[in-house]
Amino acid sequence: MQENTSRIRRLYDWVLSWANSPYGALALFVLAFAESSFFPIPPDILLIALAISARRRAFYFAAICSVGSLAGGMFGYLIGYQFWTLAGDFFFQYIPGFTRHRFADVQALYDLHGFLIVFTAGFTFIPYKIFTVSSGVFGLNFGGFVLASAIGRAARFFLVAGLIWRFGAPIKEFIDRYFNLLAFLFAVLLIAGFVLIKFFI
Repeated sequence: MQENTSRIRRLYDWVLSWANSPYGALALFVLAFAESSFFPIPPDILLIALAISARRRAFYFAAICSVGSLAGGMFGYLIGYQFWTLAGDFFFQYIPGFTRHRFADVQALYDLHGFLIVFTAGFTFIPYKIFTVSSGVFGLNFGGFVLASAIGRAARFFLVAGLIWRFGAPIKEFIDRYFNLLAFLFAVLLIAGFVLIKFFI
């Protein structure tokens, strides 16, 4: 556990280092894009650091983060869509328990509640990247996916920016002081997110 926390801390510090770079805003966009498809560290960390360094631009950074995350989410959707088109039959033939009936059940769940599923993943710490790819796999209406992602991601990042604009540096000081506890809670939330996914699927 201690080793994993140290790794997360190093990655956290590396992400924060971009806040002191002239390319901080670009790094925020890239981080938000990557986190929507594969990167494990949420862009909120860099968003907080940048917003603290220039509180008057907090909502500008939130906009960059939102656009980057939405673009990454659309890329994740494309990955899922293309991957399933190319490799879907392989799973039905060679993965035990993975049947067309089970796939159809999950797809029906997406058809009924896809907007709410994507919005919830976008706003909370449920792994958003899994749902961007899954939305492509299950052929969720792309317009609905984009709208749900845009609302969920923007609501989250503008909420973070609003807290920084209102309270400033104490937010970062709180994170630094209680990093180990927050890292543990993040891991718990991440595991809970996967359990929730398994529950629905």
